Amino acid sequence: MQDQKQQFAQKLRAAMEAAGYEPRPAVLEREFNIRHWGKPMTLHGVRRWLRGETVPDHRKLLTLSQWLQIPVQDLAYGGDGRHRVGERAPAPWNAGLGYQDRELFETYLRLPVPQRRVVREVILAMAKAPGPLAKEAV
Repeated sequence: MQDQKQQFAQKLRAAMEAAGYEPRPAVLEREFNIRHWGKPMTLHGVRRWLRGETVPDHRKLLTLSQWLQIPVQDLAYGGDGRHRVGERAPAPWNAGLGYQDRELFETYLRLPVPQRRVVREVILAMAKAPGPLAKEAV
């Protein structure tokens, strides 16, 4: 099991470098937490990934693979073809968005997780509210 953790750490560091990021815990913590919808990772937690002490769960692996643009099975198991995860590629959710909407979403994704939650709650409250705001949004 320790060997698998070390292999994961090597693949994670290599994927970060290939994507143009320095494989440091502070960089990994920041970039991971702006993309992951779950509980934020601590600096200590991501340092353990980079050192090969632990391996993230499947949801965190998926976030890492999407961010680093590497198939999750290659990141988790290696690219030897023995382990394959069958996933159908989803249609791009932002295919019909204009420039302003894309800019808004990119800005939203750069916010810290607590601020993103607040923004999300405000948007959901406005969408549910009866009256002129709900009608104008449609």
